[in-house]
Amino acid sequence: MSVAVVGASGAVGGALDEGCQLVEQLRGLLEGSESEPIPKMRIFSMLTPYKLYTPTLCRNVTKLQQLAAELGDPVPPVTELDIKETERIADLLASQAPSNLRGLAYCVGDIVLKPFKRASIADFQSCFNLHVVGAAECIKGIEPLLKKNVGSVVLFSSVAVQQGFTNHAVISSAKGAIEGLTRALAAEFAPKVRINTIAPSISHSAMAESMLSKESMAQALAKAHPLARVGKPDDSAALASYLLSTDASWVTGQIIGVDGGRAAVA
Repeated sequence: MSVAVVGASGAVGGALDEGCQLVEQLRGLLEGSESEPIPKMRIFSMLTPYKLYTPTLCRNVTKLQQLAAELGDPVPPVTELDIKETERIADLLASQAPSNLRGLAYCVGDIVLKPFKRASIADFQSCFNLHVVGAAECIKGIEPLLKKNVGSVVLFSSVAVQQGFTNHAVISSAKGAIEGLTRALAAEFAPKVRINTIAPSISHSAMAESMLSKESMAQALAKAHPLARVGKPDDSAALASYLLSTDASWVTGQIIGVDGGRAAVA
């Protein structure tokens, strides 16, 4: 089975379970950059057990080279794609996806944090395009393969949809749309394709580096979670592994928190 991971520009580690296993755990799932609110698609790679397959849509060739070296594979041909070019996404994925594709994890993201009064129309539109339109177009591009192969899609929301946080109006509205998209497509694509979403709290990633690099802030954020720590990308990767696998064959339309208990307990 092949899996399309969109947004895995960090180190890829661990495993996506039997029959859909990545050599390294999906530590790069939530990678992003606040300095680039609309980043180019980070890495689109077809992975099966112990292999990184061509072709690849990539923003960061250096990281791709490092990943290929870790996997012992040659660097695949690269097609650069700006996620803002939403009209190109579906056609590119349709033309490059392998016939045995059965999974998609759309992990592209950013964190737009600002007071509502400072949030511009462009902020809302850009965030929505990145998180929602980009995900929708990726799914469109490989919908026939997912249906043919009885596949699974994993999207990402945020604990901030269920919990109200200040300065989160832009990102929470986009992530709320992801949750609506999840349930709508789960109904529309059943019984052939399962659609689920992971809703993490703050986790170690490039996106959160500006907050977690300050020890006092990192400690305060950890204390905001009943399990007394911030997340690791591996936490979400483990659930993504399950949801993409056939072990989750009776799970669809779900929004599952990986948040240290913050939404339900804190």
